[in-house]
Amino acid sequence: MSQSSANLSGFRSTVYIGLGSNMHDPIRQIQLAYQALDDLNDTSLIKVSSFYATAPVGYVEQAEFINAAVELSTTLSPQDLLRALLEIEVRHDRVREIKNGPRTLDLDILLFNEWRLDDPNLAVPHPRAHKRAFVLHPLHEIAPDLYIPGEGFVKDLLLNVQDQVIRRLQDRSSDK
Repeated sequence: MSQSSANLSGFRSTVYIGLGSNMHDPIRQIQLAYQALDDLNDTSLIKVSSFYATAPVGYVEQAEFINAAVELSTTLSPQDLLRALLEIEVRHDRVREIKNGPRTLDLDILLFNEWRLDDPNLAVPHPRAHKRAFVLHPLHEIAPDLYIPGEGFVKDLLLNVQDQVIRRLQDRSSDK
């Protein structure tokens, strides 16, 4: 189902965000991002995953990444949430110089309800989420029965990424 940002006022959505960092104390960057997400207007942080260490994808001459996922409840539209996430990245000194390069903080909307959006600035579900262990493992941890529209259940998609090395670093740092 496609949705626009119209007619969403007051409608509560369930959103999953992927977080990643490999610069300036990555675990701390992600912990600070949790608070920034919870502080967003009309948004609550519901669940957070453990931290996972993974090798970089694409541009490999960089440090490993720390990744996590969160579940949010929000009344923001997908586009308003995207703007807020980009602002959080900027506050964390995110610089986009090299595609798939090092970053202080990366925040991606993975799923927004069960909607499919294809906007020039935002594709939901995230177009590569179903192919990446660093997305699927944290998602499975916080929502084991989650379905990615057009791709399948996260628990089944994990079978396709078994060759991707990923290490769980610790248990959930907090559940709201």
